[in-house]
Amino acid sequence: MIITGTGTGVGKTIAAATLGWAWQQPVLKPLQTGDDDDAAVVTKLTGIAGDVYRRYPDPLAPNLAAKRAGLTQADRDAVGQWISDFRAEHGICLVEGAGGLLVRLGTDRNGREFSVLDLAKDLGEKLVVVTSTGLGSLNMAELTVRTAEAAGVEVAGLIGGSMPEQPDLATELNVQELPRVTGKQLWFSLPEAMGECSPEEFRECVDKLGVPAFHTVAGLPMLGM
Repeated sequence: MIITGTGTGVGKTIAAATLGWAWQQPVLKPLQTGDDDDAAVVTKLTGIAGDVYRRYPDPLAPNLAAKRAGLTQADRDAVGQWISDFRAEHGICLVEGAGGLLVRLGTDRNGREFSVLDLAKDLGEKLVVVTSTGLGSLNMAELTVRTAEAAGVEVAGLIGGSMPEQPDLATELNVQELPRVTGKQLWFSLPEAMGECSPEEFRECVDKLGVPAFHTVAGLPMLGM
């Protein structure tokens, strides 16, 4: 399962930590840019260690951050192999993308750029889309889902990022409309400032969100059946 978003700053990392804790899975962050350390945030909140493949100093799209720093572009095959190798050693894991679905991550062996969408296709993974919930969110969420599924990549469901305690009218209506315009279930929305909780508070909050069971969204049979 790969976690992507409708844009930057919509709550992917907290959503990844939420699913990681609920499903007891580590979260991989293939490419990290800027001073943020998403993998460390997830590990702190869940107590489950993930990993990062490559880091770039500037807070930009990974391909641009690599170019600006004079570093080698991330290789499409190498990133996919890194994820596959981790799974072979540690079992099922989640992958957190960078930015939105079409953000360029690096290049393939022919020098062509690739995105989170391409990575999902390479690995045969379903996507979880983290969406903003305020004004303008319906358009971005629908575009993301349509683009993914037009490319043959299934979207398992949506997660609403950073839901205010007192949402405005647009947010209230968007939460109702998101399943209709995207054709995908909105699993839950993350309470605002959830990422500022202590690990104990965070885990208690996750346990109350009603996160769907992994075998259900992944299309796997239940153990013992």
